[in-house]
Amino acid sequence: MRPTLTRRTLLGTGAAALGAGTLGLSTRPALAQTAVSLQLSWLHSAQFAGSYIALDRGLWSENGLAVSLLPGGPNAPVEPPVVSGSALVGISAADYTAAAVEQGAPFKILGVAMQKNPFVVASLPANPVNEPADLVGKRIGMALANTPVLQALCTLNGVDIDGIEIVPTQYSAQPLLAGEVDCLLCWETDLPVAMAMQGVESLTMLMADHGYAVHSQTYIATEDSLANRRSDLVALMSGEVRGWEAYREDTDAAAELTLEMYPDAGLDLETQKLQAARQVPLMFSDLTDANGFGWWTDNTVAANIETLALLGRTVTPDLWDRSILEEVHGT
Repeated sequence: MRPTLTRRTLLGTGAAALGAGTLGLSTRPALAQTAVSLQLSWLHSAQFAGSYIALDRGLWSENGLAVSLLPGGPNAPVEPPVVSGSALVGISAADYTAAAVEQGAPFKILGVAMQKNPFVVASLPANPVNEPADLVGKRIGMALANTPVLQALCTLNGVDIDGIEIVPTQYSAQPLLAGEVDCLLCWETDLPVAMAMQGVESLTMLMADHGYAVHSQTYIATEDSLANRRSDLVALMSGEVRGWEAYREDTDAAAELTLEMYPDAGLDLETQKLQAARQVPLMFSDLTDANGFGWWTDNTVAANIETLALLGRTVTPDLWDRSILEEVHGT
């Protein structure tokens, strides 16, 4: 599904144009629109509501871009459309980008939406996991493919992974609620939200608070785009920055807009409101308050490189290119 402007915006624009024509007033020529696509990393939800705000409010069109938002999903990986040029920018994560670069993809990370990685260990108050050491002797439900993630957390915190029983599970809260496992490896914004919507209180240990530094919801583009389409990249990232700043101001409105724009996505409003609110501490920090949305530093990159090495990914600091953000934020 590739939305452009909302029907409400189109109607408003049409009425304004009709009025100007009727009165015989001269109007400023419309800015030529360059069609570009932004490839999302997953299906439509409040996870990307800052982008929806940018689209709905015309924050891209006023800078000369006609942006299509391409949903991702299990059968729609981010990297191929960006490499092929069918998407100017993709939303990925540092570990996925590192893997693609190892295979020869010419990517650069332009911005970091999630300052803290959303991976958590979720548990119930009666049997809590408050820190990595609490995992010893516990049964953790997770996909086996995420074993390197757990191993990295253990290595960073001096915990013996052999003392943890890994139970392969589907991505659901049910094994925890049924007592089949003691905790779950999941995202802060999904299974804990699902439990809250069922009236179940859970605890989440954010792995980013214990050294697991992997930038998530990152903006990637090719080196060719950086060299030849800088103005488009600046315009796109400028809209993103403004959209996410507006999102932060009213996450409930952002969730409502998500359902308005994608009524067939099967989303529940209250769930989306909670998800939108729980994203804020992941996306905004003292660092972004000081420097602007999407920012990073040499220190945060160094921490990423350390964690990525534990995941078997070798990268160098030049994977990150802050020049577009610097132009957007005027630094």
